[in-house]
Amino acid sequence: MSETGIRRKRLRIRAWRRGIKEMDLILGGYADDRLAAMDEDEIATFEAALDENDHDLFAWVTGQAAPPARFAPLVAELSVRDPGRAR
Repeated sequence: MSETGIRRKRLRIRAWRRGIKEMDLILGGYADDRLAAMDEDEIATFEAALDENDHDLFAWVTGQAAPPARFAPLVAELSVRDPGRAR
């Protein structure tokens, strides 16, 4: 497996093993849907977002707080996802 493949696998696991179930569904489902097609810059942004606090991420995704500019495009994608589609 390539280095990028290993990185994607680790990120998928991290996305599904969050501190709060809502973020598991949002980030895990997003990883399942998009991670395989992400380029290196998108992977780096997603990885950095996974380092953020779940409560901050949840506030950004739900529109309760504005995300930092570097996460705005990712948060916009996460915000339109249907968590009910999560696996």
